[in-house]
Amino acid sequence: MAARPLRTPAMGFIFVTLLIDSMGAGLIIPVFPKLVARLADSTQIGALYVGVFLGVYALAQFVCAPLLGALSDRYGRRPVLLLSLLGIGLDYLLQYFAPTLAWFFLGRVLAGVTGANITAANAYIADVSPPEKRATNFGRVGAALGMGFIVGPALGGVLGGVDLRLPFLFAASLAFLNFLYGLLILPESLPKEQRNGVPLYRINPLASLSRLSHFPLVRSLTFSFVLISLAQQFFFSTWVLFTQVALSWTPARIGVGVAVSGVVTALVQGSLVGYGVRLFGEHRSVVVGLSLSVLTYVAFGLVRTDWQIYVVIVLGSLDRIAGPSIQSLISQAVNEREQGAVQGSLSSLASLTGVVGPPFATWIFAVFTAKNSPIMVPGIAFFAGAGLILVAVVTSASVLKAYGAAAKTSK
Repeated sequence: MAARPLRTPAMGFIFVTLLIDSMGAGLIIPVFPKLVARLADSTQIGALYVGVFLGVYALAQFVCAPLLGALSDRYGRRPVLLLSLLGIGLDYLLQYFAPTLAWFFLGRVLAGVTGANITAANAYIADVSPPEKRATNFGRVGAALGMGFIVGPALGGVLGGVDLRLPFLFAASLAFLNFLYGLLILPESLPKEQRNGVPLYRINPLASLSRLSHFPLVRSLTFSFVLISLAQQFFFSTWVLFTQVALSWTPARIGVGVAVSGVVTALVQGSLVGYGVRLFGEHRSVVVGLSLSVLTYVAFGLVRTDWQIYVVIVLGSLDRIAGPSIQSLISQAVNEREQGAVQGSLSSLASLTGVVGPPFATWIFAVFTAKNSPIMVPGIAFFAGAGLILVAVVTSASVLKAYGAAAKTSK
């Protein structure tokens, strides 16, 4: 018999994998807090558990992302991706049947471990992409994640309107289908002769953070980066809780709201961000964008009707000019051989804020929405986030002003 020809590694599978991953995560956004509250027999206690679950998920990802990446270097990308997909499916199935909060806790740990497969997926893309096409292919990854977080919440809201647990079953089905698709279609991208061992330093998630101190501008902006990341964690961990308490939104309306936000963000990032950066310049774009974020967070905390929140979603999306400008400034301050390491270190730092941010944000939400609270402030986490970003505005403006003056002097 003639030998079967080897299949060419396909970007299509990775695109579908990450699309289904993000869809699965998006599916449960509209229903997860309400389901946890039902098991806890209290909205306030449920909010506390939501924060803990989100923090545990982020911690598991922080610890396991470098481990899965190193294992994919040793054993190949295919087995790591397939085992992760199988684990994701089992995790959603576990949470579908979970009778108690303890089972949900176990499910979020497993979700964090298996959800770290983005590391192996990125390595696969690097393996199969020529240097001149890597940026394009990584851009497609971002598009897949964005599409999943638009479709997933909308569909999850509809399914959650039928049964709060139904989105978990649907997400598990997607993961299992993707696992079977990969088992039959996905080839290995890393030849055996190019594989290496797993040195201990590669699996230490804290070791990479030391790289940030090697570059003056990056080191100076790290404090602002942490504040911004914490504020974002405050926002995302309490947004669903806020809409349930302040607007009485159902899972279906929550799903639509998240989907609309995703569409608006995609449109702004694809069309207006570049124009805004050209208009203001990178340094001013950081300050302008973060200042708009402060106003947006405050506005979200004050809304009490549906039309108000959609107005804030649209107008507040203009603050997206800050992120690309910060990324550009950091990339200009780092040499080519250290780009990946520094970006990985910043990602690790962002993951750490995901460990501490959600538990604190959901705690203050629970305190200020409790029946015995002297004042009801469902948007308290948004106001706290605005305060953090305001400090980031001041520190970033100071750092960039000094950096710009130093650059002029050196000329």
